[in-house]
Amino acid sequence: MSAAPIARALTLWLWFALTVSLLAWILAGYPWPICLAAALPLLAPLRGLVRGSRHTYAWATLFAIPYFAFAVTELLANPRARWVAAMSLLLVFAWFCAMILFLRASRGHRG
Repeated sequence: MSAAPIARALTLWLWFALTVSLLAWILAGYPWPICLAAALPLLAPLRGLVRGSRHTYAWATLFAIPYFAFAVTELLANPRARWVAAMSLLLVFAWFCAMILFLRASRGHRG
């Protein structure tokens, strides 16, 4: 079996886990509208991720950077939210790596 379908499934699973982790910020004391507003932009790449569009996987790697920066900032600055920040940081990094893995596994053979 090729690595591309596995990486694609892993990417979708991690997308879902990351979305849930952003909603879990409610447990750390953040208001639910802010948590919902943070999770809603993740719907933007979902259609292309499900279809396996390489173009979407490419730009979604850049799309993960603000989530990574937010999780690192909260991990360092907010002691009450360290557990959820660590979980979000792990998930966003894994999501990023899974998208890169899909891009590498699905590229066409050259020459």
